[in-house]
Amino acid sequence: MKISTKGRYGLRILLDLALHSGEKLRLIRDIAQSQQISEKYISRLIIDLRRAGMVKSVRGSKGGYELAKVPQEITLLAVVEVMEGPLSIVDCVRNPGGCSRHQICATRNIWQNLNSEFRESMRKVTLQDIIELYQKQDNTSGNWDYCI
Repeated sequence: MKISTKGRYGLRILLDLALHSGEKLRLIRDIAQSQQISEKYISRLIIDLRRAGMVKSVRGSKGGYELAKVPQEITLLAVVEVMEGPLSIVDCVRNPGGCSRHQICATRNIWQNLNSEFRESMRKVTLQDIIELYQKQDNTSGNWDYCI
């Protein structure tokens, strides 16, 4: 399992919105510039975040995007699953019927337990936790890294 740019960039978009909350609404071009992601790609990703209720859009001359939830309510697991789909370290954990050996597999329980622990670890991390880590970083260069 690998988290793609879709999952990583979705989190970066949310972090950008969180760090600029209380200011004017963020435009896609502002997010694109600060995150160095193309506007076209952000436009596609933000649709999924909006549908999931994580981002709110406002139309009009003073419109833009903002978080629809407080950062404490947005988990890393939720973000990644919105962007990537349900996470599973191996296919048989999520879809046991896809493997003819699932009932006799000696390792399936191991994969299930690891998958549960992995998901729980991601569920424990909130956008607020990431904001706090970001704020603790030494920013002598003036450049912040939003990657996970």
